[in-house]
Amino acid sequence: MPQSTPNVVLVTGVSGFLGGHLAARLAADPGIDRVLGVDTVPPPRDLLKRMGRAEFVRADIRNPLIAKVISSAQVDTVVHASLSASPATSGGRATMKEMNVIGTMQLLAACQKAPSVRRVVLKSTTAVYGASPRDPAVFDEATGPKDLPSGGYAKDAAEIEGYLRGFSRRRPDVTTTVLRFANFIGPRIDTVLTRYFALPVVPTVLGYDARMQLLHEEDGLAVLERATTHELPGVFNVAAHGVLMLSQAIRRAGKIALPVPSSAVSPVSRVLRGARVVDFSPEQMRFLNFGRVVDLRRLIDDFGFQPRWTTTQAFDDFVRGKALSPVLGAERIAAVERGVLGLARSLR
Repeated sequence: MPQSTPNVVLVTGVSGFLGGHLAARLAADPGIDRVLGVDTVPPPRDLLKRMGRAEFVRADIRNPLIAKVISSAQVDTVVHASLSASPATSGGRATMKEMNVIGTMQLLAACQKAPSVRRVVLKSTTAVYGASPRDPAVFDEATGPKDLPSGGYAKDAAEIEGYLRGFSRRRPDVTTTVLRFANFIGPRIDTVLTRYFALPVVPTVLGYDARMQLLHEEDGLAVLERATTHELPGVFNVAAHGVLMLSQAIRRAGKIALPVPSSAVSPVSRVLRGARVVDFSPEQMRFLNFGRVVDLRRLIDDFGFQPRWTTTQAFDDFVRGKALSPVLGAERIAAVERGVLGLARSLR
C-alpha cells in the first residue's frame, strides 16, 4: 500500500473517544507537521493532555467558518470522526441529525473549496446495511440493505456516504475512504452497547438471538490511523473475525437475560431511555433482534489490515476492563437460560 504521510491533518469529533485518541496517535507521529482537533466542546482534561501537540480548535462544523479553519491551516487530510449514534449525548434526535448531516455537508463544502485537501476519511457504520430477517448471512461492501434504514444514525450515515460520493465526483483529485465500522466494544469506549451489557438484567426480545460481530476499540483506532496515513481509496467493512450470539454475550458478561415479548420492547426501551440508562434507537433494537455480519476480505486484502482481536476476545476484554460484576455464577446463569428456553418452547 502506498504510504503518503500527511502534513496537516484535521480530525472532527475530538471530544469523543475515537476522535480524541486518533488525534493523540497522529500527534505522536513525527512525520506529521500539524494535527488540528475540532469539536464544539473541549475534550476531557485527561484526553486533552494525551493529545500532546495536537491543537484543539473549538468550532462547529455546521458553521461555514470551518472553511476558514481548513484553508488558513492548509489542511491536506480530513478525518471525519464526529458522527454520533446517540441522541441523548447529542442534545436530542433533531440536533444529532443536524450535527451529522448538515455538519457533514458544510465540512465537505469546505473541503471542496480548499485546493490543499488531498484526502478525506469518513467514519461510517455497518448500520447502513440495516437489520432485517431477510438479510444475507454476510454483507459485503457491494450489498445493499434489504430494508432501507428509516431513521436515526443508520439513515444519517447512508445520507452522508451519498454526500461523500458526490464530493468525490466533484473533486476526483481527492482520495476518499469510507470505513464502515461494526459496533465498538472495549474497556475504555462508552457506547449504547457497552451500557446495555452493563445492565444487571439485560432485556432481549423473546424468540430472537442475534448474531453479533463487534470490533475492539484499539483495532478501530489502528484502522483510522492507517486510513489517515496511507492512500487507500474505497469502501471497507471494519469488524473483528467471528460472531457471538446475543445470549452467549450476556452469559459471558455474567448477566441475566430478560426475554420480553416484542410488543413490550418499545415500553421497555422507553423506560430505559427515560431513566437515562440506555438510549435505544429503533435501528439498535433491530440489530439486537436480527444481528449483522460483514465480509472482511477487502479490509484484509485491499486495505491491508488484520484485526488483532476476534469478536469474542474483544467482548471478553470489555468485560475484564469494565470489571462487570456478575449477577449470578456461570452455572446458575446457564440454569436460568435453560429455564427461559423451556418457557419459550412451551409458549409456542
